[in-house]
Order: sequence, then structure tokens, then C-alpha cells
Amino acid sequence: MNAPSPAAASVTIAIVNAGVSDPSSTRLLADRIAQKTVDTLRESGIPATVRSIDLGSLATDIAQGIVTGMLNPKVQSAMELLASSDAVIAATPVYKAGISGLFKSFADLIDNDLLIARPVVLAATGGSARHAMVVDEQLRPLFAFLRAIPMPTSLYAAPEDWASTDLGKRIARAAQELSVMLRSGAGRQIADGNWGGYQHQFGGNATRAERTLEDIDFDTDLMRLATGKSALPQGGEQADAH
Repeated sequence: MNAPSPAAASVTIAIVNAGVSDPSSTRLLADRIAQKTVDTLRESGIPATVRSIDLGSLATDIAQGIVTGMLNPKVQSAMELLASSDAVIAATPVYKAGISGLFKSFADLIDNDLLIARPVVLAATGGSARHAMVVDEQLRPLFAFLRAIPMPTSLYAAPEDWASTDLGKRIARAAQELSVMLRSGAGRQIADGNWGGYQHQFGGNATRAERTLEDIDFDTDLMRLATGKSALPQGGEQADAH
């Protein structure tokens, strides 16, 4: 196995938790995955920090972002936390055979460039084992669209799983997979080596976004008309449309 790259000497893991109950079984599952990953990394001499994004407290802010298309400071801070992470643990409850609407709404606000080649553990909780495939049927395609790297082992916990040793074994396997990715630095190398070859979103909020609003020339005739102003008069003086 390749030696860890300098960038992987210390890693940050972001938990995205869509559980809204208190206590939350979804948050409990995410925390168990995170702790096992931290322990596994520590055994390899790599320190790790875990930071959590609890979507329940951001529900109103996320809804506003969906309606307006603008991120308020709370949601923007969550996106910046994601952007600065080396890995993600994505955990959602299952409602009516589908992932949480709150989780999906937050995902809809994630810049398409934000998680390129980022390793992700996919996890969900539900009231019945019948919904176990929701993780792979809905979460995995979502993160594939975002060009992240979902780990091979996905996790689902129904009420009867919490007393089972099998859940602990699956958590350990997923944590090991994530640890291997982080130690190798493969995700970062993939993103660095191929960044110019990806199709990027203009003016996105990803840390590497190459174009922002500051790059737009609002003084052209077309852009002045688009923003509710008139084109520049013959003499060059600016006149607003009324």
C-alpha cells in the first residue's frame, strides 16, 4: 500500500445527519461509523477530526435556499464545512420508502463541484428491514451524480439491528474502507489530476470554483438590460430603466 500523502497526515470527517428526533437513531448510527473510522485511522497513526452538520436545525434555512436559490449564512457555513472535509458520512432516516426530504433538499443545494472524488459512507435508518435497499437505490445514485466516491459497504439499521453483532461488523467494514481511502489520498489525487477535465458549474460555491459573480461584466449592454437597466446611451452616460 502506498504511504500516506502529506495531505492525509491529518483528516477531517464531516457527518451530514438528517435525523430530527432527540435522541436520533440516525445520528447514533453516523456517530458509530465516525468513531470506528477515527479509531481505525488512529491505529495507523493518522489523527482525525469529526464535525457534524445536523440538518434538523437548518430545516427552515434549507427551505429558503430551495425557494430563493440563495444560501443564507447558516447553510453557507455548512457547505464550507463540507468543502473543507476529507470524507463524508451521509446518514438519513427513511420515510415512506424513500430518503428524508430534508436530506434531499440539502443535497439539492450542494454545488456539483463540491464533493468531486470525496469518499463517502452511505447510511440510513428505518422502521423496517424492508427499506434496506433505499441506501443503494437512492443515496448511491445521488452521490454518484455529485461525482463523489461512495464506499462499497453501505449501512442500514432497522430497530432489530441495534442488538445485533452484524451491525457492528458492517460498521467496522465500512470504516475500514473509508480509512483505506483516506490513508491513500486517492480521492484528493483523483480530483487534483482530473479537475480540468470535469464539467464545472459556473459561479458555484465549491472551493475550487474558477468563476464567480466578480468575473461577470455587468456593464455590457446585454447584462444591463438583464438586470433591469437600459443600455448605455450614445454619450456613454448610464441611465436606469424606469
